[in-house]
Amino acid sequence: MRLLEWESKSLLTAAGVPVPAGEHVTDPAAAEAVARRLGRPVILKAQIPASNRHAKGGIRKADNPTDAGAAAAALLALRIDGWPVESLLVEEAVNVQTELFIGFTYDNAAKSAAMLLSRRGGSGVERRADSVHRRYFSVRDGFPAYLGREIAAAAGMRGKTLLRVGGLTAALGKLFLQLDATLLETNPLALLANGDLVVLDVHLQLDDDALFRHNDLVERFQLADRSQRPRSDFEREAAAIDAVDHRGVAGRLIPFDGDLGLLIGGGGASLTAFDAILAAGGRPANYCEIGGNPSVWKVKELTKLILRQPGVDKIAVIMNVVSNTRADLIARGVIKGVIEAGLTPEKHIVAFRVPGAWEAESRAILQRYGVPAFGRETSIDQVVQHIVEAER
Repeated sequence: MRLLEWESKSLLTAAGVPVPAGEHVTDPAAAEAVARRLGRPVILKAQIPASNRHAKGGIRKADNPTDAGAAAAALLALRIDGWPVESLLVEEAVNVQTELFIGFTYDNAAKSAAMLLSRRGGSGVERRADSVHRRYFSVRDGFPAYLGREIAAAAGMRGKTLLRVGGLTAALGKLFLQLDATLLETNPLALLANGDLVVLDVHLQLDDDALFRHNDLVERFQLADRSQRPRSDFEREAAAIDAVDHRGVAGRLIPFDGDLGLLIGGGGASLTAFDAILAAGGRPANYCEIGGNPSVWKVKELTKLILRQPGVDKIAVIMNVVSNTRADLIARGVIKGVIEAGLTPEKHIVAFRVPGAWEAESRAILQRYGVPAFGRETSIDQVVQHIVEAER
């Protein structure tokens, strides 16, 4: 369960972790009043469970109280990734000298909790492996205080900065374990000119299965009402398409920030394909799962829905070997969807891999429209490599 930024920062403050002065508000008048009390320029942030809010217009700066009220009114009228903006965090603007990144999560391969630190904060820091330092620690034994200083030294920090970063990581590591969190990222963590550290943004996720140990948080933030992640407009439209026809599964879509639309399925193959695209440097626009022989109409409507998302004009169809789904129906559906979206199948269906029932018929249909078709002789990784290389 992902907490909103204002909720996460209230927990950081209680743990002694510094954050900018500010308040959580729900209307423009309150935003203006906060800006007046702070007496300096402010940052207004939409409180929604979405990433990359700045690029989506969910963060604005105001130099005075009047501008803060106007910015708040504009933000509260938005929907971002399908979520209505119902509240804002209004904070003092901070003069940043350097941006850092500190994160805590679990490494499945190492089967251990892990801490990450980078002297370069900002979007995509996790993917810059050359600048990210990592240390593992035991959940049972707790987060050792020395580990923060050790990783800060490995990152080239010295003197007071090393000690301050070490102390901050100790507080964050302790909080990560206390909350039964699955992810705690401070990004960016601002290093100010006077040497102080301030968390400008935080991403905190709690383990749903451990919420019974945190009834205070459940009541305080009304987490029971969020036991199911709120669905975006995109997800609701997909579910509505699926509900029209009982045949097959074709409505479990989750939006992401990428530009490659996906129709994927076949048991665990949907996750395999999604992870393979990420590993190859691709940017999925959605996760989905199809199967069980959905109708041509369902596939067509889902294709159109995916291609209506901002920045998405390519789609890939990738499934495992299937016996309960006709490949020709999937082919007909995705081609009809692309055409009805005003696009050409040859240019906008970048790969089709649905080996199994009626595979030969699907290949004949795809060949007619110039769409690249792959069979079971081509692995999912190879298909993904083809997609990524074609895009490059």
